[in-house]
Amino acid sequence: MHETDETIEIYDLKGLNCPLPVLKTRRKLQDMPAGTCLWVETSDPLAAIDMPHFCAENGHRLIETVTVENGHRFLIRKG
Repeated sequence: MHETDETIEIYDLKGLNCPLPVLKTRRKLQDMPAGTCLWVETSDPLAAIDMPHFCAENGHRLIETVTVENGHRFLIRKG
């Protein structure tokens, strides 16, 4: 866990399938200042492929990917 986890917003996208987790994450990050971190929780197995690709294509940094029961958590720093 990161020191500041308690201050990082968790965006719950469990239950949504591709491409909705990426589309909703993109929209959420648009309204956040650069350098802000966001935990994104998903249950879509394809998110493990889609989120890293989304971050790389859009200049965001994928800090951590965690496999959790029924899905993944992604820690993203907005570029």
